[in-house]
Amino acid sequence: MTSIIGIIAFAYATVGHAGATGYIAVMTLFGISADMIRPVALSLNIVVGIITTIQFMRAGFVRLELIGPLVCGSMPAALVGGWLLPPLPVVEALVGCVLLLSAVRVGWVEKGEESAATSTRWRSSSPLFFLGVILGFLSGLTGVGGGVFLTPLLLAMKLADVKRVAATSAVFILVNSAAGLTGWIAAGNAFPEIAPRFIVVVIVGGLIGSYLGAFCLSPRIIRRCMAAILVLAGVKLLMHATLSFGLVSEFA
Repeated sequence: MTSIIGIIAFAYATVGHAGATGYIAVMTLFGISADMIRPVALSLNIVVGIITTIQFMRAGFVRLELIGPLVCGSMPAALVGGWLLPPLPVVEALVGCVLLLSAVRVGWVEKGEESAATSTRWRSSSPLFFLGVILGFLSGLTGVGGGVFLTPLLLAMKLADVKRVAATSAVFILVNSAAGLTGWIAAGNAFPEIAPRFIVVVIVGGLIGSYLGAFCLSPRIIRRCMAAILVLAGVKLLMHATLSFGLVSEFA
């Protein structure tokens, strides 16, 4: 499981994400206690989120005017979401389907689309603030950093090019993961014990992946990677919803 965790950190970091949906899926498959999965995933997210944020900042892709309103709205909402119980399976199933549909749009790049001018329609702070509130709450509730929700929306709204979207997602994920974990602890839970080997492999994977994403990979390749990440996230949510419904037992 350790090597898989490292590979997930590497793959997600290439697009500015931190890997929570992948960690949750792997820990679920390996039979980790359900009570520990969400806080451990958020903790690993924070580690990778710090690395990806620094790498994309070094590359000059972080835009404060874009991330500022999103973070201001998402932080308190993620705190509340992390304090609450996990969502109903039907919510996870719906979100999973949306992510799978979003993956198709993100991965399908029309000729010249990457060089097209970005839109100014949504750049005022109010829409971004309320978007941050919604995604932050969903982030804390599901135990992920929220990048899988934010990335397709920013691309659809054409607020920034693909690498700036990745950079924005990196900061968003870091902040929401920290807020979600804080909310989980504030609800009376103990800080999770994490095997040191998990920390080591996500650091290595995060460093390599985020460097490639920030400095080496082309926007088109990054979009393809984003689409793959969204597919994984969607499948994870659908899988968890199915397990919660107890449908898997019918095929045992």
